[in-house]
Amino acid sequence: MKKNIVNFDEAERKARLRDIENGKILTDEEMEQANELQAKANSKGMKLVPEKKIKNNFKFAQLLQANWGYLRMKKYLTSAEKNFLVDLVPNIGFLSNCIVDDPKKKNQTPLTQTEIADLLGIDKANVSKIVKRLIDKGVIARSETGVDGSNARAYALYINPNIIYSGNKDDVNLTLQTMFKKQPKELKDLPERLF
Repeated sequence: MKKNIVNFDEAERKARLRDIENGKILTDEEMEQANELQAKANSKGMKLVPEKKIKNNFKFAQLLQANWGYLRMKKYLTSAEKNFLVDLVPNIGFLSNCIVDDPKKKNQTPLTQTEIADLLGIDKANVSKIVKRLIDKGVIARSETGVDGSNARAYALYINPNIIYSGNKDDVNLTLQTMFKKQPKELKDLPERLF
């Protein structure tokens, strides 16, 4: 019985060693070369770093703090406009900044003002007034998307990424940049700009 336990322990140890060996990205020789390159880079004040891998698939939207502080100081947005924007954060499409039904869906659908009113539990007339004011202020942009099933003009609403952005701040969509290129004077003076 004792011999079986010893053999089992030895087999388990060898299996672990095989797993470690199989899990190596670089051979011992390649690892030695990499260490030499790292030492050389360190001597020149440089650092070799592995590529970062995205570990999660979370959707998020960021408020640009300095810009929100600037808008607050200028009293640029009303309380209703700020509440409206913050309430829409869960519906900002990742990378598009479009106000959509569900940012987690592969095929997101832009929300109409009626759908926004239903979603937020506010009157459609109030949504229409707030959206118009935010468009005039350069905080929201509207883009026609054609004609929907009822022959009405269909359009999508986008939030200025310099105010709230859902995506990689170093890679703002060029179409989105173009939509918000022309800005009212107050927004030209924002302390932080993504583009």
